Amino acid sequence: MMKGILLALLVCVAEAHIIFKHAPLSCDPILPAFQGCLRGQRCSRHGQCESSHRPEDEIQPPQVDATVEVVQRDSEIQYAPGKCRGGAGEGEAGIAADCFMKHPSHLIDDNDVTQKAARPYLRRPFWRPHFRPKPEVSITGTNRMKLPAATASATSTSTTQPQPPKPSSPPGNVTTDGTCGSSHGDTVCGDWFYGPCCSPYGFCGNSTSHCGLGCQSGPCINGPALKPIAPLSYHPFKIPGKFATVGRSGVPAMMAILMPNGKVVFADKIENYTELILPNGQFAYSSEYDPVTNEVVALEYKTNAFCAGGTVLADGRALSVGGNGPLNFIDPTVKDGFKGIRYLERKIDDPKGEEGWIEPGHTLSTARWYPSVQTMPDGKIFVASGSLNGLNPTNSDNNNPTYEILDREGYPHGDSIVMSILEKNQPYYMYPFLHLLKDGNLFVFVSKSAQIFNVETDTIVKTLPDLRGDFRTYPNTGGSVMFPLSSANGWEPEIMICGGGAYPDINSPTDASCGRIKPLSENPTWDVESMPSGRVMVEGTLLPDGTIIWLNGCSRGAQGFGIAKDPVYDSWIYNPRASNVERWAVGGSSTIARMYHSVALLLLDGTVMVAGSNPVEQPVLVPNPKDPKTAYVTEFRVEIYVPHYLSGKKADQRPVDVVLSNRHLVANGGNFTVKFNIHKEAIELHVVLYQGGFVTHSLHMGHRMLYLDHTGWKAGESEQVVEVNMPPDSNVAPPGSYVIYIVVDGVPSMGQFVMVENPMQHGDKPKGDKVNGKQKGIQGKLDKHVDKPEDNKKIENGGGVPKNDTSKDDKMDKGKEKQDTNDGKDKGGGNEEEKDKEDDKYEEDDDDMEDED
Repeated sequence: MMKGILLALLVCVAEAHIIFKHAPLSCDPILPAFQGCLRGQRCSRHGQCESSHRPEDEIQPPQVDATVEVVQRDSEIQYAPGKCRGGAGEGEAGIAADCFMKHPSHLIDDNDVTQKAARPYLRRPFWRPHFRPKPEVSITGTNRMKLPAATASATSTSTTQPQPPKPSSPPGNVTTDGTCGSSHGDTVCGDWFYGPCCSPYGFCGNSTSHCGLGCQSGPCINGPALKPIAPLSYHPFKIPGKFATVGRSGVPAMMAILMPNGKVVFADKIENYTELILPNGQFAYSSEYDPVTNEVVALEYKTNAFCAGGTVLADGRALSVGGNGPLNFIDPTVKDGFKGIRYLERKIDDPKGEEGWIEPGHTLSTARWYPSVQTMPDGKIFVASGSLNGLNPTNSDNNNPTYEILDREGYPHGDSIVMSILEKNQPYYMYPFLHLLKDGNLFVFVSKSAQIFNVETDTIVKTLPDLRGDFRTYPNTGGSVMFPLSSANGWEPEIMICGGGAYPDINSPTDASCGRIKPLSENPTWDVESMPSGRVMVEGTLLPDGTIIWLNGCSRGAQGFGIAKDPVYDSWIYNPRASNVERWAVGGSSTIARMYHSVALLLLDGTVMVAGSNPVEQPVLVPNPKDPKTAYVTEFRVEIYVPHYLSGKKADQRPVDVVLSNRHLVANGGNFTVKFNIHKEAIELHVVLYQGGFVTHSLHMGHRMLYLDHTGWKAGESEQVVEVNMPPDSNVAPPGSYVIYIVVDGVPSMGQFVMVENPMQHGDKPKGDKVNGKQKGIQGKLDKHVDKPEDNKKIENGGGVPKNDTSKDDKMDKGKEKQDTNDGKDKGGGNEEEKDKEDDKYEEDDDDMEDED
């Protein structure tokens, strides 16, 4: 009985989603065209935005002829005249020429060093109450910047009680900490550093997330000019494809990664039930699934990997970072995972191996729940964002809008550094989309905003336009992919982001729009087009033939426990090379709802594995359709989707007898040989280098695909020997494990794992721009979660880029010396006595953290 009560209480604290609601939003019932509501909401006669789940309030797709282009370029959009006022307009359409926003001129500066020089208050990674920044650059008549274009529409859901309308900009009540609006004493932003608009969640800024729909005060965008991109009114053509249920995952599949032995590893949070038991008698929260035999075995981890992030290390090991706290009343053997670092090794030449996750005791510098991770060209690991404690992110004290670096072995390598794009976009700052570009910089997208970021110098290279439409990242997550890279266009990256939603609620409408952008072009602009319908929790997976499959998710709601409904069962296939009206096709349909905590990933045989769905606090096996919180069950069934290129006769047209001359390759432009056999009628060959990434929460971290140049192909001959060129450098192909597919006339061979290494490992001179500098700025440590008091250093001399700290490097090198003398299998381990000391210290840190919380 007592255990049940404790479970109920603690589950409320340790939920799998972070609950937050927007502030009570006022609106104008007399002039509904200028109401301050979010999309899907309506203005009540009391002047409050309220729930409106009526058919007449939904977006109605326009009647468009199937031959009409549906792509819309932001630079070509014509906006209706608007005006600045306190409340947001129904049409989040952009700002007219007479409605520029005032802000310090240095905000226009893309160089974050310049911004930091004007921000001496940035001693800690986020705003603190009663501490207002004073920009050094004064506002002048020429220091104005126009907001990027945004989407229009209005009218969806809120549970707030009607209240009298409030003036949009109360005079004199100016923020002192960057928070604003009805939840913060009706303060306004004034000339706050990040911008003068008050977002629906009470943060000041100048992006469309702040000045668009739901804007509470400041120069909000208004004018009902541009309707949102509506679902396609033409019918996408059908394409072959089929789902089949093949096995069971053993644990809820919250996270997944394809390992070099060809098996899929699933990971989950602490549960009071799974289908697998460990030798110690506890339930397993991770498993290893064999797609060939459909057998599954239990894996053990030591710290709670609840909503962690991950990637592939340079040596091919899987890395998992972050997580959530312990639940000792369920399982006392699993410890605090907020700062956890976990390793899992499987080798390409060893199909066996059932060892569990290795956790020597290394920790992140700060707690991170919902972090994103990317492997960099030099093999170092970029870790960004996360919640400090799982509490309300509309209170910035709970948030961790920072990044940190791990070395190429996955060891800690510096403290946490504030990242302005994350800080600006609170509370929509978690699980940002990350893509490594050919110049070694990162494309970073969160909420509706994007930038190119240089990790080595800690600077913003370029601020990109906002993507119009709804929120795109957690908890209204859509999906993001980078199109296949090729030397044909100089490895030019193009990124696509689809789906999303208006706000975190079960009645939130979902976004049908997608944006495509070439971030390294001279004038990057979003091309906006539409999916067949709105979808949230949709994830895109690259396929070997160059198309993208979009799976999972639903048409209403958001990520979280019991706040989504109307699952979408169809697979959608997107062809980026096709004409505008022929890009989308509908493939096969599943019968299983894949809601929150679902995954999809490509297997070695070219099929797609689909698993997961656990939108409940603890596993539910029997659905209750009358209760939204338990309407969808914990799903253990594993499906395989057979795509169009393996349907019908194509299944017998695979390239076979594939032999690689080398499975350890270097990203330096060198060659290797491939031998294979094909049917004689074949015309076209592609050699694909593929990284599936770490999959969770609709994100595929590190996901990328490359077409490799080749010579020696002879169309029409059955026996083939071709020379294949590797990519020029590790910016294009960062180190780690990849899969080689031989794709002939769109049909892939069975994939084979290879290891791609950084040229520096072989003493080669790197080609192209590298990111090989030491971690800069070992500062901005978060006070609440420091490992050692002496690590909490201050930024001296009034700000700017902090000095390097070599003490961490020395400690890290000593740690590696210990590892080299360790005969055990734990990479980065140490002897058992050292591990015990690490565990004791770790538990002490956890106790301190609990006391402070």
